[in-house]
Amino acid sequence: MTIKNRITGYTAIAVFSILLLAGGDASVLAAKSTTTRLIPESFSELAELARPGVVNIRTVKTMKGGGRVFRHFFGDPFGRRDPFREFFGPFEDEPSQEFKQRSLGSGFIIDREGYIVTNNHVIEDADEIQVRLYDGKEFEAEVVGRDPKTDLALIKIKDASDLKPMKMGDSDALQVGTWVVAIGSPFGLEQTVTAGIVSAKGRIIGSGPYDDFIQTDASINPGNSGGPLIDLQGNVIGINTAIVASGQGIGFAIPINMAKDIVRQLKTKGEVTRGWLGVGIQDLTPELAEYYKLDRKEGVLVTHVFEGDPADRGGIKVNDVIIAVNGETVGSSRDLSRTIAGLGVGKQAAITVVRDGKEKTINIETAKREEQEMVARQEPESSDKLGLRVRNLDAEMASRLGYGEGEKGVLIIDVQSGSKAEKAGIQQGDLIKEVNRQPVSNVSEFSKYMDQIKKGGMVRLLMKRGQSGFVAVKLTK
Repeated sequence: MTIKNRITGYTAIAVFSILLLAGGDASVLAAKSTTTRLIPESFSELAELARPGVVNIRTVKTMKGGGRVFRHFFGDPFGRRDPFREFFGPFEDEPSQEFKQRSLGSGFIIDREGYIVTNNHVIEDADEIQVRLYDGKEFEAEVVGRDPKTDLALIKIKDASDLKPMKMGDSDALQVGTWVVAIGSPFGLEQTVTAGIVSAKGRIIGSGPYDDFIQTDASINPGNSGGPLIDLQGNVIGINTAIVASGQGIGFAIPINMAKDIVRQLKTKGEVTRGWLGVGIQDLTPELAEYYKLDRKEGVLVTHVFEGDPADRGGIKVNDVIIAVNGETVGSSRDLSRTIAGLGVGKQAAITVVRDGKEKTINIETAKREEQEMVARQEPESSDKLGLRVRNLDAEMASRLGYGEGEKGVLIIDVQSGSKAEKAGIQQGDLIKEVNRQPVSNVSEFSKYMDQIKKGGMVRLLMKRGQSGFVAVKLTK
């Protein structure tokens, strides 16, 4: 008897028993009996079915000054969390010492040729990658391709016979409340099985621009990373990726439908290419909708157009509000980013915008999103004699630190011990909004206004401190 049959069987027994107590009146429970589902008697058959396709991954990395350990996990094994060192690395006064770091992770086989899907953070910068199969056989693996933006990676083992690839499911059809099973190797304990339900879909957790996670209460611990999240038919519907350390069992998985195209590109090209418009954007707030005299509250405001990029060539302008792409409504900046990225390179996109209260459709051919070029366009970090180290606030750090969508300002990422800034009460994570009552939204503006203040002059900073509100400080330069 299969797991599904057992569920149905126990449902029938339960309904029959209740009918006897109700005097046999079938009409009382006729409607409910078709939808009632009980917990499976056991997940053992499912675990046995999936076991041959799940692998344990062990890596050795050469690290300097601490490194990024499980950077997609909110907190370390002891519950501490420092997003600044996680994102920006050690600061200048910290010692840099090389050491070998050994890590554990999981993955799953997708075909008989030896291709294995896992998380990028499991194998990133690894000097050695060892894959252990369910039968104890071990193989060295090579990296086929990585996509840090979605935290996915494809590796391959050679000369392995009789591999048991896992079947891919349909994460779009997955419903909240559905039973799922996570398989992996938490803390080095191979082939560990945990069960739970899908708590939510489409979760944004601040790990990158393409967040679209499945949330589950099936335990996902360090070492489960890269392992499969499967449905009751044994199909992979997600890749276990992240936990909230303080969330008591809240875990997140990458939907398999998102991963399918990425894995295909990694397999054929070794990299992922995404469509690119060349615009800076932010979500449309109710206040902005009123300002631009829009009846709708959905859309994306264009805040910057990069010169020479597709949007610029096509005629998109700053203050345009993008409301649709190829007829599909755009509700947020993440919707737009995912839609354009998913179109690919060299594809035609009909961009519907609202300009001066009128709708206009602009046809644009997408270009390739060059990650190195994007990094080069970002303004560098800046330090000054006050003892501050600052940089522009991006969406990822805004989410992590509790600042709202579209928040503007200059983020303080380090305060030197004993400096004027520290003595004035300035803290790491503060967001500078004004310098001597001049609004600042980026590092260039901050540096410009600071340069205008002579040595010994008064510096007044208006800052926002997380959810605590505004803070004003003054100090001499």
